[in-house]
Order: sequence, then structure tokens, then C-alpha cells
Amino acid sequence: NRLERPHTEALVGRITAMKPLPDEVVDHIVTKTDGVPLYVEELTKTILVSDILRDTGDRFELTGPLSSLAIPDTLQESLMARLDRLPQVRELAQLGSVLGREFAYEMISGLSTTSDNLLQESLGQLVNAELLYQRGRPPRAKYIFKHALVRDAAYGSLLRRARQQYHLQAAELFEARFPETVETHPEVIAHHYSEANVADRAADYYLKAGERALLMSANAEAIAHLTQGLEVLRAMADGPEQSRRELDLLTTMGPALMATKGYAAPEVEAAYRRALELCQELGDAPQHFSVLHGLWYFNLILPDLHAARSLGEQLVDVAKGRQDTGLDLAAHRSLGYTLHHLGELEASRSCLEQVILSYDPAVHGDYAFRYGGNDPGSGSLGHSAFLFWELGHPDQAVGQYEDGLALARKLGHPFSEAWALVCAALVHQLRGEPQATQEHAEAAKEIAVERGFELYVGWTSVLRGWSLGEQKPSTEAIAEMREGLDVSQATGAGIFSPLWLALLASIYGRLGQAENGLVAITEALDEVARTGERRCEAELHRLKGELLLTSNGTDDAESEDCFHKAIEIARSQKAKSWELRAATSLARLWCGQSKPDEARDILAPLYDWFTEGFDTPDLKDAKSLLDELS
Repeated sequence: NRLERPHTEALVGRITAMKPLPDEVVDHIVTKTDGVPLYVEELTKTILVSDILRDTGDRFELTGPLSSLAIPDTLQESLMARLDRLPQVRELAQLGSVLGREFAYEMISGLSTTSDNLLQESLGQLVNAELLYQRGRPPRAKYIFKHALVRDAAYGSLLRRARQQYHLQAAELFEARFPETVETHPEVIAHHYSEANVADRAADYYLKAGERALLMSANAEAIAHLTQGLEVLRAMADGPEQSRRELDLLTTMGPALMATKGYAAPEVEAAYRRALELCQELGDAPQHFSVLHGLWYFNLILPDLHAARSLGEQLVDVAKGRQDTGLDLAAHRSLGYTLHHLGELEASRSCLEQVILSYDPAVHGDYAFRYGGNDPGSGSLGHSAFLFWELGHPDQAVGQYEDGLALARKLGHPFSEAWALVCAALVHQLRGEPQATQEHAEAAKEIAVERGFELYVGWTSVLRGWSLGEQKPSTEAIAEMREGLDVSQATGAGIFSPLWLALLASIYGRLGQAENGLVAITEALDEVARTGERRCEAELHRLKGELLLTSNGTDDAESEDCFHKAIEIARSQKAKSWELRAATSLARLWCGQSKPDEARDILAPLYDWFTEGFDTPDLKDAKSLLDELS
């Protein structure tokens, strides 16, 4: 921070060893430096080594007018003046500045052509001049420029040609003598090649840096490295080599963009659309599958489910022609997810079963890193958990998500673990267990917030808000759900919106705000009609019927129509759990209308079909109503 005048004067006093300077000099330093500590220090030292002051023993006196001294106007000029006063070692400071703010003795000795004795002596001069700090002793010493601006001054004094040559030598030195740095910090070598104007080598190393960051789930870091790689490619001439490198950078960046921006973000579509153009330009590019996969994810989450289905089918076809079995798993996972959202539950289950049965973590465990999104094995288990519940197997649903969560944790892939926890929370929501929903939603949200998975932040907020509202209805729960919807929609995502709005409507109903609930249901049904996302369509009609029953001035006929519609849709999808809820609502309505036989006839056979999940609220509710009817 900038210093006030008393602190500036104190710093000047420390530099002069408490010998007073003339007031005119102090005033000039205070005014000129504007409280910048490093400038205060530099300007004071410049004046002290000039001929304009005389040391009288207890103080300094001016020997002439202050205006006669050429005092640098800027800090940069002051620092340059200090370097100019050390002509024998200035080149060494410049060489060090190419290596960065901090450099090791073994690095600068590899670049310098002087002997060790002379090199150590020259570095000692820079240390004595307080331009460098030294840590340790050669050959294990490290040197640090006193301030970033000191390094910048040394670096800025290099001519362009010399600067490029030093950077090239540094890059080649790292490759030849520092393989560990090449492996763990490829972005350092990329930087040197970039500054040396060797664009192809720089792009290759930025790609390695992006891949390494992606494997560590450091998505923002990966995007930064890959973006730099794309920037340096602009210096290359157009041609196949440039296109291949651009395609590699874009397909590596895609998964990182999905994780941080959201699957349906414009940046994701732009990256994969450009990548698809490059695939078509290059012919049979090996990245074609991953590009189609990225575009599938974008369309699924947007959602444009018809486009997603077409892309999923293309992925299955492309995978058939490849020797890599993992592509087949990723393709069937993609198609399975899409079919589920379209309401084709049995077809979806068949696709996901193929993935689960064929998946081998030792062989396929890196696919989440390579193709983006969640791991195909753990992801398929989590997604099939929803299917198991919808198809009428609520206990097996728990087993599915537990296996998926265990696998995600074993892989050490945070994005897959966050998704597995979202699946767990959603399964417990479907089972009507708010406390377990809250626990898993909060665990997922913790990872999502830490890692910057904005889409999952939104989804977990909706699930947590529902769990709070189910345990104790409140406007705060509604607010959290609304906030979650806003966050997810800000990423461009619309998938799951009908379900999230259904949960919102149910909490409005518990608060006695049926009209607000009906508004949410109308919005959800509009989404179903627009996107074709039908997986919870039956529940939307059932909730509409329940909310209508609590609205003033509405007769039972409209609600009954809603329940019939819900049962019809659930049966067409073979969604036994949705059908049970709708049949229970209809049976309760008929019970109140003194139609016990009709109520029993529609509910009893359906209840008897179930072989598990009898401790869940849905089955308990149905059983209680049947007992009342009997």
C-alpha cells in the first residue's frame, strides 16, 4: 500500500542510517514517489550516491541546487539507472530476469558462459546492490529479485532479439537438464518457447500443461494454459499442422469448459463447433468421437433432446468402427441418458446396463478426463438409480447409486464424485427422504463450490431447498430453490428443469400457496412440450391435480382428469413408481367420493406388483389407504 508522509520519512531515515537529509530533499522524495515504498527506497539511494550531497558526519548537506541532479522521473527509470551503474553484471541480471522472479543457481549457470567463480562473484554484486536476495549457497542457491518491478526493469532493458535468444536457450536447457520441470511444469517451457517465437513447440507444451491440469481437476488452470496455446498458434501459418494442434487444444479444453462454465454454456458450443469444423477439414481425425461427444453433452443439457438423440446414435455408429471398447461405453452411456430424459425408460435401461456390465475401471477409468463430464461407469450407475426407482425398484435404486459413488471416489475424479452425490440426493428425494437428500446435496455442493462446478451448485441448491421445505415448509426454502434454478439457468442448462419445477410446486403446495404451485407446473409442462423431456411428465400432471384440489372454486373433475392423465403417461413409460403415486391420488379422491370399490380396484393390483421399498412414504401411503378402503 502507498505510504503516508510520516511513514515515507521513516523509511528515508532508515535508508540514511538516521542521518537527517535537508528538508528540501525529503520534500522532493515524498512528492516524487507518491508513497510507493520501492520508489522511496530507489530514489533515496540514487540521491545518496550522487555528488549533490556531502556527509558531514551527523547529517547530509546539499552541495548545490537539487535541480542540478538528474533524478529519474519514474520508478522504472530509477531501477534502470541502478542497473546502468553495474555494467559488468547488468547482463547477468537480464539473464536472470528471463528465468523469472525467482531462479536457481544451477539454472543460470546452465545459461551463462562465464566460469563458476566469476558467476558467483557477479551474483554477489547483485545481492550486495540489493537487487537480488539469496537463499542458500551455490550450487544449491536460489535467487529472488527484490521486487517484481526490479525484474521487470532488467527484462525490459533487453533488446528483442537477445530476449528471444535467451528464452530459446532457457527452453532447451529445461528440456536437456531439468526433466522433472518438463514433466511437472510444462507451462514454464511453453512460456519460454512462446517468448522465443517458436509457436509450434509452445503450443505443444501448453497442451501438455492443459492435459496435466485437467487430470488434477484444476479446470480453470487447464483453460488458462490451453487458451495461451490457442493464442500462440496464431503466429503459425495456416495448414494441417496448425489445424491439428488447434483441434488438440480445443478437444482438451472442452471438458474443462463443461466443468466450470456448465455443459450448455456458449463457450462449450463454440469450442466443439470449431473442433467439428477442423475434423471435417482434416478428414478422419481421431478426435471426431470426442467432438461429437462434447456436442452431445451440450445438446443434452441445453436441452435439445432430439439433437442429443441423433448425436448419441452417431456416437454408437462411430464407436463400432473403433478398436477402443471405451468408446462404445461412452456412446451407449450418452444414448442411455438421452432416452431416459425422453421418457423411454426400458430402452435407456438397456443402454446403461451394457455400460455397467462392460465397464472396467482399470481400462476405462480415464475416460471422464478424456471426454469430459462424469465417468461412464459411475455415471451410468448413478443415472440408472433414477431408472430403478421410476421402474418400481426403490431399494435397488439405492444400491445402484451407492456403487456409483464408491466407484467415483475410487477414481479420484471430483466431477464424477459430485455427480454421484447429486444422484444420491435425487434418489432419496424420489424415495421421499428429505434428511438423506439434504446430507447428500450438501456434500455434493461442497465439492461443486470448491471446484467451481456451477451447474451442480445450482442443482444441489434446488435439492437442499426441497429437503428443508419438506421438513419444515418456509419461504426460505422456496428462496433457496429459486436461487438454485437461477444458477443452473445462468449456465445455459435447461435439463432437469421440469423436475426442479415439480419440486418447487410441491413445496408451494405444502405452504398453502397452490396458485404459485400451479404457475410452476404450467411452466414445467411448457418445458416438456418445448424440449420433449418427459421423464417426470406423469408427476407434473399428478401434482397439478393435487394443487387444483386445494384451489378455491375448482371441482374434482379437473383433478380427476389430471390423475388419469398421469396414470396413462406412467403406464406408457412403464414407470411404476410414478403410476403408484398417481393411482394413490386418484384412489384417495374416489374414496372421498364414496367410490371405495373403484379406488381399491385401481390401487390394490399396483401395490401388489411391488416387491421392495415398503418402508418408503409412497408405499406406506398406498398401504394405509388400502387398509382404510378394506
